[in-house]
This record gives sequence, C-alpha cells and structure tokens, in this order.
Amino acid sequence: MKKFSAEFKLKVVKEYLEGSLSYMRLAKKYDSLSDESIKNWVKYYQKLGVEGLKVKPQSSAYSVQFKMDVLHFMKQSGSSSLDTAIAFGITSPALIWRWNKTFQEKGIEGLKP
Repeated sequence: MKKFSAEFKLKVVKEYLEGSLSYMRLAKKYDSLSDESIKNWVKYYQKLGVEGLKVKPQSSAYSVQFKMDVLHFMKQSGSSSLDTAIAFGITSPALIWRWNKTFQEKGIEGLKP
C-alpha cells in the first residue's frame, strides 16, 4: 500500500471538508487514491486532528495485553475496526482486523510476537 505524507493527506481532507468534491471525485482527481482511504483520513482528522494523519513508524510492537484490550473494546462497544483504531490511535484498521482473525483462529497464543 502506498504511503502518503501527512501534508498530502491534510490537503485532500481540507478539500473534502470545504465541500467542493465528494470522496469519489477526490479519488478520481488524485488517481492513486481510493474513496475509502479519503473517508478514513477524514475520520482520523476529525477525531485526532493533524496528528491522526501522520505516518507512524511500522516498528511499533504492541503487547499481547494491548491487543486484547483493543479486541475487547471492539467487541464490547460494537465498534468497527476503523473506529476502534481511531479510539486507540492505531493508524491501520487492517491491523486490528488481522489481530481479530488471528485471535479467532489461534487464541491468545497467536497474538504473541
């Protein structure tokens, strides 16, 4: 997946929030974007501000307890992986989806590094 700078994400988010273009039209305008990515950026921006758009290093290692807390929150609240990611400051909802799938298949052992 292509990484975009926080500055670029902010530019696209502001264009959307100004109301001139829809998610779909912005995705077409910038060609290499999906409307889903733009939706996610807007949600992160609305919840966390510019910090939510910054690219985080991928070297983050999450503890098993943290992963369990995230999955427990998602299950108890009925939140989507995107909303859960935003709540916990995780930049990739897909990561939470993978943790959940791994937990379902292998249990807590599967969440260990």
